[in-house]
Amino acid sequence: MISEPERSGKLGARVLGVIPARLASTRLARKVLREVAGRPMLAWVVEAARRCPELDDVVVAVDSDEVMALCRANRWTCVMTSTELPSGTDRMCAVARAVPAEIYVNVQGDEPLLAPEHVRALLRPFTRPEVEVTTLKLRCPAGDVANPHAVKVVTAADGRALYFSRATIPFDRDGGGAAYWKHVGLYAYRRPALLRFPELPPSGLEMAERLEQLRLLEAGLAIYVEPTDVETIGVDTEEDLRRVERVLLARAG
Repeated sequence: MISEPERSGKLGARVLGVIPARLASTRLARKVLREVAGRPMLAWVVEAARRCPELDDVVVAVDSDEVMALCRANRWTCVMTSTELPSGTDRMCAVARAVPAEIYVNVQGDEPLLAPEHVRALLRPFTRPEVEVTTLKLRCPAGDVANPHAVKVVTAADGRALYFSRATIPFDRDGGGAAYWKHVGLYAYRRPALLRFPELPPSGLEMAERLEQLRLLEAGLAIYVEPTDVETIGVDTEEDLRRVERVLLARAG
C-alpha cells in the first residue's frame, strides 16, 4: 500500500522522489536491471534516493512485471505505469495522479551516483513561490563541449534556462573563453506544472533536439537551473556502465 509522505519541514511541502524505471530502454537494453558491482542498477538508484533526507518518500514508476517483482522483493514502493507512455516525465505524471505531494523530484532510473547534494540543489529555488520547475548544471568538461551526447544549457542572470542544446552553446565567436555548462538531467516540479506536461503537444524544438525539456520552454514555463559541482554519470552505454561500476567499487573498497 502506498503511504502518503509526511510534510517536509524545510519547504513546508511534501516532497516525493520518483524513479522512472522503464525496462524497454532503447540505447542500453534492460539497463535498470543490468548488474552493476553485483547488484541491479535500480537497487543502487533506490538506495541513493533513500539517502536524500529532503525526500519524504521514494516511489519507483515501473512498466513491467519483471521490474515490479524486483521492487516487491525488496519492499520498494512502486506504481505500475503504462508501457505506452513515451517518457519518464509522463511516468512521473502517472505517479503524481496516484500519490499526493506538492513537489516531485525526478530521480532518473539510470543515475546510480545520485547524491544528497543534487536533491538539495534542485529544491533550493522552491523557497520562491514563482518557481515551478528546476534542474541542474555543472561546468562542462572540455571534452564534452562539442559532444552532442552532452547537453549544454545557457541561463539568464536569475537562473532561468534560456535554452538547452546538443550543440555547443554559447558559440565563442572571438575565442574569448566562454563558460560552458553541462545539463544534469535531474528535475523537480510543483504538481500543477508536472501535470501540465502531458497536456502539451511535443514541440518543434523538442523534436529537433530530442530534448523533452524544450517542450516546457516553448510553452512558456520557466525552468530554473541550479549549479552543482558534484559530478554524476547517467548510464546510456556499456562504457557508462563500466565507469559507474568502477566508481561504486572504489567507494566500497
